[in-house]
Amino acid sequence: MSEYDHERDTPATSPVEDDSEGTLDGVRDWLSRTARLLTGSLVTVTDYDPRRHDRLVSFDGLSGYEEIDRYWVDAPFSFVSINYDPEAQEHYYYVVEPELDDLERDLLDRLYEDIRDPLLYRDDVEDDPERALREELRERLEEYGVTIEEETFYRLFYYLHRSFQGYGRLDPLMYDPHIEDISCDGPGLPVFVYHDDYTDIETNLVYESEELNNFVIQLAQRSGRHVSVSDPVVSTTLPDGSRIELALGEEVTPKGSAFTIRKYAEEPFTPIDLLNYGTFSLRMLAYLWLAIESNKSLIFAGGTAAGKTTSMNAVSMFIPPRSKVLTIEDTRELSLYHDNWLSSVTRERMGDQDITMYDLLRSALRHRPEYIVVGEVRGEEAITLFQAMNTGHTTFSTMHADSVQTVINRLENEPINVPRPMVTSLDILCVQVLGRSQGERVRRARTLAEIEGIDQRTGELDYSTTYNWHATEDEFSESNSDLLEEIREERGWNRSELLRELQNRRRFLRYLQREGVTDYRRFTAMVNKYYADADEVMARIDSAGVEVQG
Repeated sequence: MSEYDHERDTPATSPVEDDSEGTLDGVRDWLSRTARLLTGSLVTVTDYDPRRHDRLVSFDGLSGYEEIDRYWVDAPFSFVSINYDPEAQEHYYYVVEPELDDLERDLLDRLYEDIRDPLLYRDDVEDDPERALREELRERLEEYGVTIEEETFYRLFYYLHRSFQGYGRLDPLMYDPHIEDISCDGPGLPVFVYHDDYTDIETNLVYESEELNNFVIQLAQRSGRHVSVSDPVVSTTLPDGSRIELALGEEVTPKGSAFTIRKYAEEPFTPIDLLNYGTFSLRMLAYLWLAIESNKSLIFAGGTAAGKTTSMNAVSMFIPPRSKVLTIEDTRELSLYHDNWLSSVTRERMGDQDITMYDLLRSALRHRPEYIVVGEVRGEEAITLFQAMNTGHTTFSTMHADSVQTVINRLENEPINVPRPMVTSLDILCVQVLGRSQGERVRRARTLAEIEGIDQRTGELDYSTTYNWHATEDEFSESNSDLLEEIREERGWNRSELLRELQNRRRFLRYLQREGVTDYRRFTAMVNKYYADADEVMARIDSAGVEVQG
């Protein structure tokens, strides 16, 4: 029976073999092999082939659960089984990894100690870490004088690679592209994940106290930060861009050490992704594109996991080529495919030389950027941000808020305290939500509002809603836009020219959607072509017969 089910491209189901009868023979064989320690051995390993080698993982299912999904996360070493408990009406995320017998576990314990130092001093580890580990593993096994099956070599390699170059027991979750967040609330408690199909779901991973403490320290070190009992809370970024929040010990988290990992998507979302997921409508994206090109400032607001940073990053791909863009973040999340882009990140807890977002924003203005993108505004940096808006810089940022009025209240009060006249320099406010529609959790731009100024009668900030999302029908409605009229006057267009430009951009986006252009490099290249020669691009779209309504 092969390792893979080729029809479904998922792990094959197989019974767990009982090797208890061979344990005694295995011990004798182990003693015999170790007696030949000084003579050495020759370990020959070929590439794993599921048609030739035995399977590395086996799983019979969980008693009392119904398995509803199964997929590889690191073939052929680990896969995930999604199970459903009909009584509790809950899903369960079960990680399946290679099982080791007693002899393999003893061998693995010894290999951990004997391979660590040689790996540190190899010059080729960074160039090809997997090859370096395979060579070290083979050399150690030959030194031990043991004779093993190739499958044992693969299982040992998996656990060594998981420890030295991965994230230990968390490795399968980090490989899973369906997971957005990973949360551990303390020792002895199950790790929870946010799955894009099954939302919040419990896993079979549980950390003991000492193991969890060591893992939190390891995550901090891997991010170039220090965490200790005296400084127990760290918010930083992993090398792959994932955001992590760490708490060590019981000083601030009474249950014990804890962590949350917000996984980083290697391929950033494009506006076409937002369109495919229904976060924005076609008309909304064309509206935002024209606003961004016309140097209008935006703030994306929403609750946790509403997708505000993802959306801001995606629509930033509409920034005209060659425009100077400067991004400011406290944890690295933004990824722009832009030639003239300067990225800056805060630096904290380095003696008395902390570099805050406020410092970076003040410095940014001296670089004379045309577009400033700030990860999130929370405090004094907001004053500088709005000062930049008032002096003609186009700025994008995010905020935690669930409505237009909440955003205004947060801006005008402690600890941000932006004067009301300065808030009027903001052009567009997008409020996103993680809501429900037709029984599913969805991310939607609930409101696109335009800041119109201060009402002379009441003295309050005035705004109008241009687009609204209606959850019942999962549709967007549109109202008249004063901002589009402002852009029309700035461009010297008449009304028909404005409508034709919006129509062309909608057709352009529909064409990219139809062609499946979701790679951010291809998307940006096509947008740049539109900026360079819109007539040529539209002629191509005309020949493709792409039309949109309205």
